[in-house]
Amino acid sequence: MKHLEETPWFICDEGDTNLCAYVDTDSNYFNAGPLLNHLYPNFEKLSDQDKDDKLESIAKAYEKIINQHYDTLAQECFNVGVKDHRLEMKTECVIRSAYFRATRRYAQWITKQEGITKETLDVKGLEYKKSNFPKIFGNFFKQVLEDVLKGTQQSEIDKRILDFKNKILKEIPIEQLGNPTSVKTLNKYIDRKPVGGETFTIIAKGAPAPVRATIKYNDLLKFWKLDNKHSPVLQGDKVKWIYLKKNPYNIEALAYLDFDMPDKIRDFLDKFADKEKVFDTILLNKLEGFYDDMGWKLVTNPYINQFFI
Repeated sequence: MKHLEETPWFICDEGDTNLCAYVDTDSNYFNAGPLLNHLYPNFEKLSDQDKDDKLESIAKAYEKIINQHYDTLAQECFNVGVKDHRLEMKTECVIRSAYFRATRRYAQWITKQEGITKETLDVKGLEYKKSNFPKIFGNFFKQVLEDVLKGTQQSEIDKRILDFKNKILKEIPIEQLGNPTSVKTLNKYIDRKPVGGETFTIIAKGAPAPVRATIKYNDLLKFWKLDNKHSPVLQGDKVKWIYLKKNPYNIEALAYLDFDMPDKIRDFLDKFADKEKVFDTILLNKLEGFYDDMGWKLVTNPYINQFFI
C-alpha cells in the first residue's frame, strides 16, 4: 500500500487520498481500511469473520451506487436504456491482506469470493510459480507469503529462513535442489567433441548455463564409462542442473536426470554441489526483493544479517 500516495489519479481532488490499490483490465482493488475505521471505531477489535462481513457489506453498498451511476451513464451518454446496457460492477472477493509486486504479479489472502466464505491464497505471476523454479524452494516461498499475509512477525519469518537454509545445506537430497529446464539448443553449442585423450567437449561461446551443464554431464558419463547403462541427455530432454564448488574437473555446473542418476554422478554431486550458491541464486534474491517491498530492515535482525550483509 506504500504506493497509494504516489499515484497521481486525475479523478481525485487536491487533498484527496487515492485508495485504489491495484487496477488490471476490468478489475479494481480498493483499500477499505480508512472507511471501515471511520464507520466502526472498534473495527480493529472485531473478530476476523466480523471484519470480513463489515467489509463485504460496504463493498455491496458501493456496488449498488456504482451500478446506479452506470445506468445514468448509459442513458445520458449513449442513449441506452437501463435494462439494455451491459455495464455492471460486482463484488468479486473480500481480501484480508494482499501483496502487489507489479502488474499481474501479486498474492492475496481471500476470505470471501462471490459471497462464499473461503480461506485461500491466490497467487498470480510470481516467479516461484514458474516451471523452472525448484519445487522445494517454491513451496517454501509460498509458505512465507502465506505467513506474512496472515500477520506473522518478521522475526519469526527470519528464523524460518535460517532454519530452511540449514536444512538445504545439511538434509535435502540433491535431486530436489536442481533447476529444472529443457535443453532445446544442446547441439547448437557443441563446437567439437573430445578427441585423443581429451575429457570434455569444446563448448561454443554464449552457451546458456543449463546447456553447458548438460554437455559436461554427457562428457562425464562417457569418461567414466557409464554410457553403456545410462543414456546421455539428448536435445529437447528435461534436466535439472546445479552449481558446483571447486572440483578436480573445473566444472562450474552439472546437469543430471533425477530419474536415472548413476551412483558415481550422485556421489560427485553430493561432494561438490554448491548448495550455498543454490540457495542464494534461487531463493535469496527473491527474498531480498520481498523484504524490500515490505519495508523491513534487514540489518537489524541477528538471523537475517547472516544472509544480507
